[in-house]
Amino acid sequence: MELSKPVTDYFRLVDTQKAALDRLGIKTVRDLLHHFPTRYEIAGEGAEIAGLVSGQEASVVGTLEKMEAKKGWKSRIPMTEGYLRDNTGRIKCRWFNQPYISKMYAEGTLVKATGKVTGSEGKLYLANPQLEKVSVTESALFEKEKVINADSGEEAHELFAIYPESRGTTSLWMRHAVAKFLTQEVLDQVEDPIPADLLKSYHLPTLRTALVWVHTPHKLAQAEAARKRFAFEEVFMIQLERGRERALQAKEKSFAVDAPEPEVQKFIDDFPFDATDAQIAAIEAILTDMRSGRPMSRLLEGDVGSGKTAVAATAAYAAVRTRPEGQKNGTLQVAYMAPTEILAKQHFESFIDYFEHYPINIGLITGSGCFKFPSKINKDKFTPISRTQLLKWVAGGEIPVLIGTHALIQKSVAFKHLALVVIDEQHRFGTNQRRMLARKESRLPHLLSMTATPIPRTLALTVYGDLDLTLLDQMPPGRKPIITEIVKPAERPKAYAKMHEQLKEGRQAYVICPRIDEPDPDKAFALQAKSVTAEAKRLKKDIFPEYEIEILHSKMTPKEKDDVMARFSKHEVDILVATSVVEVGVNVPNATMIFIEGAERFGLSQLHQLRGRVVRSNHQAYCFVCPESRGESTLKRLKALTTAKNGFELAEADLLQRGPGELSGRKQWGISDIGMEALKNLKLVEAARQEARQLIKKDEALARHPLLSRALAARASQMHLE
Repeated sequence: MELSKPVTDYFRLVDTQKAALDRLGIKTVRDLLHHFPTRYEIAGEGAEIAGLVSGQEASVVGTLEKMEAKKGWKSRIPMTEGYLRDNTGRIKCRWFNQPYISKMYAEGTLVKATGKVTGSEGKLYLANPQLEKVSVTESALFEKEKVINADSGEEAHELFAIYPESRGTTSLWMRHAVAKFLTQEVLDQVEDPIPADLLKSYHLPTLRTALVWVHTPHKLAQAEAARKRFAFEEVFMIQLERGRERALQAKEKSFAVDAPEPEVQKFIDDFPFDATDAQIAAIEAILTDMRSGRPMSRLLEGDVGSGKTAVAATAAYAAVRTRPEGQKNGTLQVAYMAPTEILAKQHFESFIDYFEHYPINIGLITGSGCFKFPSKINKDKFTPISRTQLLKWVAGGEIPVLIGTHALIQKSVAFKHLALVVIDEQHRFGTNQRRMLARKESRLPHLLSMTATPIPRTLALTVYGDLDLTLLDQMPPGRKPIITEIVKPAERPKAYAKMHEQLKEGRQAYVICPRIDEPDPDKAFALQAKSVTAEAKRLKKDIFPEYEIEILHSKMTPKEKDDVMARFSKHEVDILVATSVVEVGVNVPNATMIFIEGAERFGLSQLHQLRGRVVRSNHQAYCFVCPESRGESTLKRLKALTTAKNGFELAEADLLQRGPGELSGRKQWGISDIGMEALKNLKLVEAARQEARQLIKKDEALARHPLLSRALAARASQMHLE
């Protein structure tokens, strides 16, 4: 057995199992051993059905009967119901939100069911029991099994791991597969990249020990120690990556941006509002960085409406008011990249407003066309121009500010003196991408990355360890706090009445749904939640027949989405029913209401961002949060939306309440669930950060740590965080 060999070499797998493992990212034996349990359950005492009592944790061997998928009578929650029978009687079993269980076990299958006995006398049932198929021989031996606690010498209950699953594979299969590879032969191949002195300093187990403890712990303390080790390792490796990037950047040269202070101050004074103290502090930090001649790498984080674009415009102004070194003519240049065309156009128009009193050419380049401000004919307007002409002017330095989408990093785009790159909601934009933009330059441009996504401090320290962090934690004067209400089913008419009232005053609204289309009732795995298509029809027919309603979702083409958003921006549409695809940062000041269906399906940070769609003007804004679940934990979590002062508080609450795997997940940040779990522990993150920085300081190339160097190279090939 070899760690690098495919799992398929050791098992006979059907296509559905192969697809499931592929979705879980399990290709090799090493991948399987690093597919960690989400939790551990304690097997209850072996029991007979006739003797079960409410509240008891028990393991029962019996046969399954009448397994069927159905929905809760009142809750409409999808579930599986069935019965477990032994020679003393039978008991009902229920699996909530797991309708697929009914298709996994045939009638009469002999299993060991482990779970909690719930319900009242005469109506007992096993709630979400773990099932393990057993043979008749194993069934006879089951009653004789005892696990002895090595510490106390007393009988202990068995701990068994529960793994993340995917359709086609089960937690039980994972346990058996992992057990096959937890042999001395395989463990002897394991190389530990973390230096031994570091493990000893923080009382962490070796990699071999941790793999055994995380999969087959005898007590929870072993599992916790193993998870702490893997969490530390992941954060430490990310910090090493960021530390190396930071060290390399410190050796680079950039442009010394040193615009006259009185001119910069006049630019700020010309804002159509009074700059907040937070904006002034952010501008000062950015200008100080850019004066140094070393490439700035800064993340500007601020709630929707906190004025990030104004800060970016000031940095851009300072750059274009600085002459290239040794030249009497020309200016330095700025590239501003937005994630979508509609946002690029919006920033283009914002920059025109900021620069309308200054003789500066501004260009816009997207996949659908190019524009330039000011127009030769009308100095107050912008004009469409050919792509060839725009690129010629950019290459000659005649257009100092170029705004666009990813079209900016195409080979045909070349700048003369690119000094500043501004990235909107695209945080992992590193050295290589900057070099692509500044092909002609030996100097690395300054980087200002901006986000309205609330990021917990531990996540910012980890993922953005190579960036300096600046917070905009104040809102411009005159901006009214949004009124957020949790709407229970009986309170819907009242919320709709408030929306009617606002629509009559000429305002607009968003309605957010978790699904695009109605779920297929025959599909056990279908998410049972409100859909965009059905809700738009219902609202038009029953609630808002007199208003224009459109839909927006991810299955539409970019052009279709842009057309819908353009009509909504022009107030040709009153209510936009959409999934969470609603463009980040899109500015529709007249939209003052957002109604979020199935709110418990979104993280607090995501809800906060959705809510930010309507905090775009000085009109009073409303957010109606409508959960499908009525559980206490759901309402408690959502209540944080009504009490938190800003997005940063909500991000911390999300991390602590909702769970690490749910916060933003590996897709967005490139961090595993166990790594996200570590982000609850600020001390662990700071320790990993400190150790990584010290190691880079002593051995930047990791020449004395070849195992670490190889592990980092393997991470880079698997996770393209940039």
